[in-house]
Amino acid sequence: MFTGLIESVGHVEAATSAESGVRLRVRTALAAEMCAGDSLAVNGVCLTVVTADAGGVCADLGPETARVTTLGSLRVGQPVNLERAMRADSRVGGHFVQGHVDGTAEVRAIRGEGEAHWLTFSFDDALAACIVSKGSVAADGISLTVAELRDGEFDVMIVSFTWDHTNLYALRPRDRVNLECDMVGKYVVRATQIALAEK
Repeated sequence: MFTGLIESVGHVEAATSAESGVRLRVRTALAAEMCAGDSLAVNGVCLTVVTADAGGVCADLGPETARVTTLGSLRVGQPVNLERAMRADSRVGGHFVQGHVDGTAEVRAIRGEGEAHWLTFSFDDALAACIVSKGSVAADGISLTVAELRDGEFDVMIVSFTWDHTNLYALRPRDRVNLECDMVGKYVVRATQIALAEK
């Protein structure tokens, strides 16, 4: 479980084919505090650390993870958002994020307003029931609030601190991000679907 508050921005050192799918190595200062078996959200995707040393961590991506998230297309040198699993005695400053990506969203537009930035994302119809105005979403692992919702797209406002301390600064129109809808909303949608099916 994560909070969507990014601890650090790491950089991809390698993404190589392995029997399990893809072996990903990320350079990060967090590595000194991690060990094999720890959970680490990389751009919002919960991965298990396989090895850790002073310079970075390695984790394996299964073929399905590589297909349904953006991690399968990461490039060497690319910045990635990192968050370690939350502690039970910590404040939850963002929202409950599982690291289980629901799909990807495309960056449609980026525009500045003062020191802040507006981002517009488009999303697949299958996610429409789980995205609500003023609700929470995680984009590349970042806890965000949906400021405005339209058919097939939504806007978020990024304050300067978040812009400077995540990988959002590197995004360009047509880039894709991992999207995780609010966990509570997903359970409500599923319960409603079952209730309607039983009528």
